Amino acid sequence: MPHHLLVLNPATEDVVATVPAATAEDVDAAVVRAAAAQRGWAAAAPADRARLLRRFAAVVDDHIEELARLEVREAGHTVGNARWEAGNVRDLLDFAAGGVERLSGRQIPVPGGLDITLLEPLGVVGVIAPWNFPMPIAAWATAPALAAGNAVILKPAETTPLTALRLAELALEAGLPEGLLQVLPGEGAVAGDALVVHPGVAKIVFTGSTKVGKSIMAKCADQVKRVTLELGGKSPNIVFADADIEAAAAAAPMAFLDNSGQDCCARTRILVQRSVYDRFLELLTPAIEEIVVGDPADERTQMGPLISRAQLDRVRGYVPDSLPGIRGKAPEGPGFWFPPTVLTGVAEDAPCAVEEIFGPVAVVLPFEDEADAIRLANATPYGLSGSIWTRDVGRAVRASRAVRAGNLSVNSHSSVRYWTPFGGYKQSGLGRELGPDALTAFTETKNVFISTEA
Repeated sequence: MPHHLLVLNPATEDVVATVPAATAEDVDAAVVRAAAAQRGWAAAAPADRARLLRRFAAVVDDHIEELARLEVREAGHTVGNARWEAGNVRDLLDFAAGGVERLSGRQIPVPGGLDITLLEPLGVVGVIAPWNFPMPIAAWATAPALAAGNAVILKPAETTPLTALRLAELALEAGLPEGLLQVLPGEGAVAGDALVVHPGVAKIVFTGSTKVGKSIMAKCADQVKRVTLELGGKSPNIVFADADIEAAAAAAPMAFLDNSGQDCCARTRILVQRSVYDRFLELLTPAIEEIVVGDPADERTQMGPLISRAQLDRVRGYVPDSLPGIRGKAPEGPGFWFPPTVLTGVAEDAPCAVEEIFGPVAVVLPFEDEADAIRLANATPYGLSGSIWTRDVGRAVRASRAVRAGNLSVNSHSSVRYWTPFGGYKQSGLGRELGPDALTAFTETKNVFISTEA
């Protein structure tokens, strides 16, 4: 009997679906189908590829509510977030479609001839998507890869395969060729590994933990396979004494509680200048205590459950009851619930202060001056995102240059837009996704010299 994946509703622990798990043989067959489909797709006129991707976007738009409700059931996301995620898939497809006819090379002046560059598709791209944002992060790679003329094999996370499977059905409904976008649910150690080591896969795009990312990178090295990695984070939220403290405190909770803290960009290290530390905590306490945690299908809910029992146990392991701090409320009974939590009085090198917890937990650490803030901000192996709160423009620029992270916000917590680049420093990853150069990450540059000498 074939192995199946069990999909649970994180809010109730009820079984939502059982899905057949792909084997290594399934991956091999999918690569053969993808390679055949890719040749025809790459040969199609750019306008035709763009038109089909826009049609795909329109079909997704027609199914926003269906996709959102599916995400609520399989991932426990609040319904408002889930609607945004489905809409983001639509927007990514539209944005990528706009780049198809603008994916042009260059003409470089040389003596004795004409020199041009061609941007050619890689072939078959393997995308290994995470469970924390199943729809949008899968589309971050899938949309530009398709637009650049590639075929895509998408392996969703074991716990969240349903929206990916539905998107593949919608792609066929929109008219994309059979085999061009395939979804293979399965275990990482089986289907994921087979995708990574398959010689017919030209590139792997992986979003997930730094530990697994390092393993994938090592396996890709054997074939010198292209790889983009979007990995962990432990992002700082730096609040200087000259900032609007009320605004900074009001914005801090959802900067780490959105998606129940299961976000690699979560601002889980709140660094506050010592002179305003007590005032900041005074403002933060009611903001944390008032967060509405509950049924993710309820429009009023601000935070839902964690994804699984394993993730709940992991988060609990970082937060013993003995640690001081601010704790909100969460439902009791079935479901993977953990309350919003802010830890105070912890050492700056404590595990909860430097390791990625991936749950609704932040620490607040005081700092003395600008140099101390930068030191603390950079005192982790990660460098994905962060925020800087100050009214001093010069300080904002200095701190933005000094913090070693790929995505920073000043007086806000916004990091990810599909039309601006995204990626990390240090062990937060390799490469950049999204933005104006998204399509070129799925191409090879070929240089051609044509002699004009007689």
